[in-house]
Amino acid sequence: MCEDICYYMSMKELVIIGAGPAGISAALYAKRANIDVKIVSMDKSSLSKAHVIENYYGIPSISGEELYQRGKEQARGLDIPIIDDEVLSLEFNDRFNIVGKRSDYHADAVILALGSYRNVPPIRGIKDYEGKGVSYCAVCDGFFYRKKKIAVLGNSAYALHEAEYLKNLTDDLYILTNGLEVETDELNSYAIRTDKIVSISGEEKIEGVVFDDGSTLKIDGLFIALGSAGSADLARKIGIIIDDQNKIVVDENMRTNIPGIYAAGDDTKGMLQVAKAVYDGALAATDVIRYFKDK
Repeated sequence: MCEDICYYMSMKELVIIGAGPAGISAALYAKRANIDVKIVSMDKSSLSKAHVIENYYGIPSISGEELYQRGKEQARGLDIPIIDDEVLSLEFNDRFNIVGKRSDYHADAVILALGSYRNVPPIRGIKDYEGKGVSYCAVCDGFFYRKKKIAVLGNSAYALHEAEYLKNLTDDLYILTNGLEVETDELNSYAIRTDKIVSISGEEKIEGVVFDDGSTLKIDGLFIALGSAGSADLARKIGIIIDDQNKIVVDENMRTNIPGIYAAGDDTKGMLQVAKAVYDGALAATDVIRYFKDK
């Protein structure tokens, strides 16, 4: 009986998005339960920005970067693959499909552990128009702007991914880089404005953006896609509930409202601490084990 269960568990695939404390902790627990687990990460973590950590159990003093690297080494020691890729989207079609810049990955369960952040540029009025023409998810809100004049704010692969979706809804689409250089050549196939944006104009909803040279581009919608997608951005694309603080809503076992998708660490409410992230990851992986057994 044990052999049958172990074999079944090894046939199930878990993808963890993020290689920080929450992601690594989850991977360690899942691997020891004989689950086929892989980590997809851009090799960046807010942990690595911590100069010195002096409040973590058993380690009097360590830099965030060293702790981050130690975690990855521990995972690799158990033959857990850590794939360097940028995740652009999360979809579902019989199984979960994680769309990466370099490749796609399929899974029976997903743990989001990228860390919670939102790339909101310091543009005057941008927060006032959130939900009134400013959106952070093309898949979620693009339908409402079909055949209208819209723009994507970004300069890299994530912006391209959002633009590729939106071009099916309108012929009037712009890319705004807000003064940044274009990092993805494919973006040059779109109408581009590289000028720095000063503010957003409009009465009850967005009507345009104002550039630093005083010129204005009239638009009906602006989709923010700066940098890379965070966990909350990915969550929105598949219908996971996000709270008003841009945190993923989970239950006591780190489950989201979508069966098979979990979130851990800074993606969820609570202390922004390594100890909390490690616990969240362990709890999420433990419930994934139960989830697979129940299935």
